[in-house]
Parts: sequence; structure tokens; C-alpha cells
Amino acid sequence: MRKRSTGLRLAIPLVAVALAVTACGGGDDSGAPKGSVAAIGTTNDINPHPAEDVREGGNLRLAVSSLPENWNGMHNDGNDADTGALLKATMPRAFRIDAAGVPTVNTDYFTSVELTNTNPQQVTYTINPKAVWSDGTPITWEDIAAEAQALSGKNKDYLIAINNGFDRVEKVEKGVDDRQAVLTFNKHYADWKGQFSGNAFLFPKSVSANAEVFNKGFIDGPTPSAGAFIVTSIDRAQNRIVLGRNPKWWGDTPKLETITYSALDSAALIPALQNNEIDAVGIGSRDDLKTAQSTAGVVIRRAPGNQWSHLTFNGSPGSILADPKVRVAIMKGIDRQGIATAIQNGLVENPKPLQNHVFLQGQQGYQDNSYAFDLQAAAKDLDDAGWKLNGDVREKDGRKLVIRHIMYNDTSWVQMAQIMQQNLAQIGVKTEIITKPGKGYFTDVIQPGDFDMGFWSWVGDPFPFGSLNQIWGYNPNDLQGNYGRVGSPEVNAKIEEAVSELDPEKAIKLANEVDKMVWAEGHSAPLMQSPGNVAVRDNLANFGAVGLASYDYTKIGFLK
Repeated sequence: MRKRSTGLRLAIPLVAVALAVTACGGGDDSGAPKGSVAAIGTTNDINPHPAEDVREGGNLRLAVSSLPENWNGMHNDGNDADTGALLKATMPRAFRIDAAGVPTVNTDYFTSVELTNTNPQQVTYTINPKAVWSDGTPITWEDIAAEAQALSGKNKDYLIAINNGFDRVEKVEKGVDDRQAVLTFNKHYADWKGQFSGNAFLFPKSVSANAEVFNKGFIDGPTPSAGAFIVTSIDRAQNRIVLGRNPKWWGDTPKLETITYSALDSAALIPALQNNEIDAVGIGSRDDLKTAQSTAGVVIRRAPGNQWSHLTFNGSPGSILADPKVRVAIMKGIDRQGIATAIQNGLVENPKPLQNHVFLQGQQGYQDNSYAFDLQAAAKDLDDAGWKLNGDVREKDGRKLVIRHIMYNDTSWVQMAQIMQQNLAQIGVKTEIITKPGKGYFTDVIQPGDFDMGFWSWVGDPFPFGSLNQIWGYNPNDLQGNYGRVGSPEVNAKIEEAVSELDPEKAIKLANEVDKMVWAEGHSAPLMQSPGNVAVRDNLANFGAVGLASYDYTKIGFLK
């Protein structure tokens, strides 16, 4: 999947309830949170309460931008935050994550997960003997082995979202019994704790049985699951999905009876909150913040977000941005600080652009490796690349420098694009702003490369190294998350060094070397980290601005 220290990245055009940037409104800073996003990994704000304070039953109503394109979260079409939100309540993960991003073994599924050898690296998973899939079959070592094989990349028929380190797993063997799996690696893998954690899940072996089932078997409905909740209904006419309690669940009984997800356009989110149709929504504008604050029974919960917006360039052969010099020039010609100020002023105390691809502000390893906004340098770079001004627009070999800028149809994306459009017009680059609906945004537009510049957000988790190859590795026959098809053997080699380093400090240093190379090749430009403001019902407990942490879905509910 996709998605800091974070890791597996989930791609999103816009996410309700996740910490997405939405519209940019006017007005003053009244009611704005004090403090910037720099404290991620230190706190969250979920209205914590013990289970005895939460009433039995109830329906939590949330929103997504569209129904899943594929319920297999390992598949490239299932690699989005909307699908990930559904899977987090229904699928096994090996570790629970606290507000500081620290993992502890999720004992609902595993009694232990241990690094049992370093030469060769071996990890031993001991499965909870009570753990079963929703169809009644036990969770065993064979499920782990099947997923490892599917994500290894050895069979290119599997259209995977990410290797997530399984390309480095030599073998998976049965341990002391069917409830234990021993993974042996042929190369070290730094983020071994993230292979079934964060934004990554364990799926049953039936999902990974063959490429045909993996790719197409779960387009219309979910895979067998093993969470506190399972999918109980999918209403495509109403664009609604309902999760109910899993009758085969062996853990603590969830407080909620159901969780209902409705697919809504971004413009409908705040009205739905006002009309008591949904219970939580991410807040990304001053106007939305004021509206939510004035809505009866709604409070704002705040914790720095693990989501960030960015601009990706299409560098595939023949594309108008195939030349890395041109991509870098365009990055220099975009006022990212101006964008951050315009969008986030009033939402955070000191808006700043994100200056690193790998690490978020406030996390160990974060440093500024970016290019400064410099129109004069950008214009010179374009001149040197052979793009000469002809009137208002540059040309080269009879081709005008006109760039199709693709984005989800949301006010904030359009406003950011308009700022870029004004910036780039000053150096003779014309951009055409083209909006797309949420449905099919990645499957039909971004994955095929039908863009010159593309907007979306990444959502991270506490395991950043798994996504280095996923997004910035260049493997022409293995797309994963490098939708702009930009990269080089040199970047691949540096990624290999970082991912293979088990010493955390050395790995961080190597990851920053990767980041510098990614900037230099003009792969993409991070824009802003989410301010992390979420409007929720004031009687909703154990849910809200979760930051890097994972939810305990058995404890979410409404106060007595």
C-alpha cells in the first residue's frame, strides 16, 4: 500500500475523517488551533475513555470519497485510504501503535512477533490460537506464506501495491505448529515490524492463491476477514457500506453495533455533519472550522496528521516533463510556502511546506532537503533545457510548454493549482487545470499515467522504509506507487542501502540521502502536512484525531 516515521503509503484524492486538506476559506484566525504540525508522534486527541464509560450499541457514521475499486488492499486498485479505513476495522494487523508511533504486539492476533535471528534475519510470528477468519477457518502460517509469495514480486501477474519487504523474504516455514510462521530473509529489512502492521494487513491464503483471484476476485465484495467488525452490506444504489460485529470474533465485544460509511463528495461533508448525517469529518479550511465549531454537539479534536499533499510529475518517455531539468525548474518555480500560507493560515500557528519526502515534520530524521522558490533560477533552467519564450509560453521544437494539471474535484486542490498556475505563468509555463471525480481517480487516471502533473495525498504509518521502493524506486515492470515513472538505478541502489540497514540512525541518514536524490531527479514536490483537525460528535469516545496511533475498534463508541 501507500503512505512516517511513517511507511506504507495509502494514496488518496481526498479522505473524510482522515486528516485531509479540504477547502481554503477566508476570514481571521478566530478559533484556530495554537501550535504547528511539528509535534507529530507525540500526541493524539481521541477523547479517551475506559470501556465501561461507553454505552452498548450505536452506529458510527463516517464518510469516504468513493466505494472501493478493489477490496484486496494488497492490489494496486485497493491501495487507497478509503479502502484502508474499511480494512483497519476488519483485518488482522500484527502491532498496535500508540500516539508516539511505538508498536506493541497486537495480542488479538499474535501472542508474539520477534526478531529471532539477524544473520540471516529471521522473524517468528506466533498466532493467537483463537484467531479465525470470518468463514471459520483458522489463521495459520500458510496465510503468511501465501501473502509473502504474492508480494515478493517474483510473479509479475500479481498487480501489487507494494513489496513491503517480501521481495527480501527467502522463505516462510511452519514453526512449532500451524500457528507459527518463521520468515527467513535473504537481505536485511529495516521495517520488518511493518509487514503486517500500520497500513498493511494480513489476508487469508485464498486471496493470494493465484494472480487471477488476487487481481479480480474481490472487485465487487470483500475478502474473508478477521476483525472485530465484518462487512455486512454494500448498497451501491445508496453508495453505502455497513460494518457489523463479527459473530466469530474472539476478542472483546465491540461497543458499537455498526459502522456505516457513505460515499460523499467533498462539498457535502460539512453539510452532512451539520445535518447530523455523519459523526466525524476532517477539517481543512477556516470556513469549515468555523462552521463545525458553531454546530451543536460537535467538537474539534486536534493532533498533527500523518497525511500530506504533494505534486507528482509524469516523467515517462515522451511525456512533456520527461526531462528532469524541466521538472526541477518547475519545482523551483512553485511557491510552496505561499501555498501553505494560503491554505493553512488560521489552521496552524505557523504554516510551513513539507520539505522532505520520507519523514514528516517533528519526526526523527526530518530535515529540509528541498529546492527554494526561485523564479529567476527556474527560468534559467528552462532556457538551458532548450525551452525558449515565444510570447507568453515557452516552446521547444515546435511544442509549447503546456502542462495538464490533474486533480480530484475539490476546492482546495483547485485553489492550490491556481496559485501554481500564476507562479508558473511568470516563467512561461502554461498549466491547464483539469478536475476528476473520486471514483476511478487512481484506477482510470493516475495509474495509467494520464497526467502531466498530478495532485493527491499520501497517508503514512510509523514504518517509512517499506515505501521507499514503492514510491521512489523505478521498476518499469512493477508500478506499485511510482505513478510518475521517475527514477534511476542510482536511486534504486541508495534505496537498497537504506532498506537493508538495521541500525536505525544509519538507516535514517541513508533515507535522507534517498530524499536528496528524489528532489534532484524532480520526482515530486511535497506540499503540506495535514493540520490534523477533526470535527466529531462531542459524545464520541476513543475516536477523533488519531495521529500516528491505531484505533482499538472494540472501544470506539458513544458515552453513556
